This record gives sequence, C-alpha cells and structure tokens, in this order.
Amino acid sequence: MNMEVEMKTNALKTISFLALITLLAAGSAFSQAGRGVGRIGGVVVDLEDKPIEGVKLTFVFSQNENLRMDATTNKKGEFSFIGLGTGNWDLTAVAPSYMPLTKSIYVSQLSVNPKVTVKMQKLTKASGGIVADEATFELLEKGNAAYKEQKFDEAMALYQQFLEKNPNLYQIRVSIADCWREKGEFEKAIEIYNSVIEQAKTDAALGKEMTAKSLAGIGNCYLKQNKLQEAQDFFKKSIENSPDDEILAYNVGEIFFSNQGLDEALKYFELAAKIRPEWPDPYLKLGYVYLNKADNPKAIENFDKFLKLEPEGERAALVNNILNVIKK
Repeated sequence: MNMEVEMKTNALKTISFLALITLLAAGSAFSQAGRGVGRIGGVVVDLEDKPIEGVKLTFVFSQNENLRMDATTNKKGEFSFIGLGTGNWDLTAVAPSYMPLTKSIYVSQLSVNPKVTVKMQKLTKASGGIVADEATFELLEKGNAAYKEQKFDEAMALYQQFLEKNPNLYQIRVSIADCWREKGEFEKAIEIYNSVIEQAKTDAALGKEMTAKSLAGIGNCYLKQNKLQEAQDFFKKSIENSPDDEILAYNVGEIFFSNQGLDEALKYFELAAKIRPEWPDPYLKLGYVYLNKADNPKAIENFDKFLKLEPEGERAALVNNILNVIKK
C-alpha cells in the first residue's frame, strides 16, 4: 500500500470512527446531560440600572430542551440557578410592561461563573403593552420546539399567533424569517430580515443584537444558495456590527461547518476562541474542523485545549475516544 492510499485509508477510518461515536452519543439518553454542580447568579435591571422584581426566568440547556429550570427575581432583581452542568444555556426573561429577551450563557462547573446582568427595555405607552400571560408565552416556547423539530410551518403559525398578540415585539420576526429560510423561501426571508434591521435602528436596547442576527440570517440565505461571496459579505457585516459577541462568531462558524465550508468555519471558530479563550466549545469545533481537513496534529492541539477547559463529562469522554484513535 503506497503512502497516499494509506493516508486516505487512515482518514476514512478516523471519519468512520467519528461517525460511529457521534451516532452513539446522539442516541444515548440525555438524562444526565446538563446536570452538575455549577451555579450561576445575576440581576435583572432596566436601562437605568434599577432592579426589576418579579421577572420570570427560564433556563434551558441547549443540548437538551427538556432540561429547564425556572426562577423569579426578588426585590433586588436578583436570581440564581444551581445544579447546572457545563455547557450553553438559554436564559429567557419575561415581565409585564417589559420587552422579553433571550440570551445564551455559558456555564462552567470548574470555575466560578461571572455574575450575569440582564437589561430589559420598558415598553412605553406609545409602544403599547404586551400580553404576558403564561398561555401567550407558551406559544413562543412551542414555536421554538417546533422549529428544532424542523416543523417550520407549525413554528411559523405559533410565532404569528404570538406576534398578533404582541405586534410591537418585532424581534420575533427574526424567528419567522428563519422558518422561511429553512423552507427555501429565501426572498421572503431576506425581506423580513431587512424589515427587522429597519425597526432595530430605533431600538436602543436590542437593536444592535437584532441587526447582527438579521445580517447573519441573510448571509445564511445566500450560503444555502451557494452564493459564497454574498454570504461572506453579510457574515462579515454581522460580526462587524457586534465584534465582541463570541456566540455570534461561533454560530457563523457553525453555519459554515454544517455546509462543509471548513476554511470559513475555521476562521469564525478561531475568532470565537479569541474573544473568549476560556470557552471550550470553539476548541471542540476547531478539533472537528481539523479532523475533517485530515490535519490530525492541529485536531489534537485543539482537542487538548478543549479538555483542559472541560476535562469531564460526555463531550470530554467522546474527545478522549477520538484522541485515542488519532494519536496512534
């Protein structure tokens, strides 16, 4: 067997092994995923830094949407969650007369997590109030669940119902645009993303974030049409709009990785790691990218960085199995 054939054979063995253990991980029960000894606390305030009492908070583990925790802020606007596993969690904050919001938070079990400050924008009389009853916000939760299950028509219908009750919450239109994008209706999706960008210009609290999300959404539309240059232009604008947002950079990397754009994925995962070097997820994805590029030394380097930050858990066990193979 010549060297070129041997290299290809070894690469195929590695990829086959990776595919096998990935399937095993996906098929395993996530009953323990997301549970651990981590804890995180914070405060919810308005734009003038005054604490908000009675804010309903929901914390959902990104790898297992069935694992959720609820809390309500006290008179000082404070909240806390305990028993958390390592990984990304989605925090949703809802309160009467305030714009609801969702933000992604990374939780570590190995170090003290920094205090989280959540700022909520109060709705003025001019903008109207919001319907904040439990049944209404359940529409949002069901819509998100339908989206994750790729039931895009069902998700859109739920988002539309929510929007009809809360027409001033323009942010939900990004989720509606995402559905159109995933259905392949790119022109419709881009039209909605652009409308969000226009509305975001007058939003001092969330406008920057919503603009960045919409620009990334447009970039994804072009990428799905194999219009790489246009996609890159919009992803670049998205990052420039929010240069310190490691999650945005990471998500753009995920988009390219899922579309086999390895070199571009590499760039954005590296950016996410640069913005937040203590976050293990970018190193994990960099390891996978280099593995797909058949660059085992670089894959090992990044997997080792990941393990220094996250030495235990299901993901660490998976990475150790991969390293046992590619280090041989």
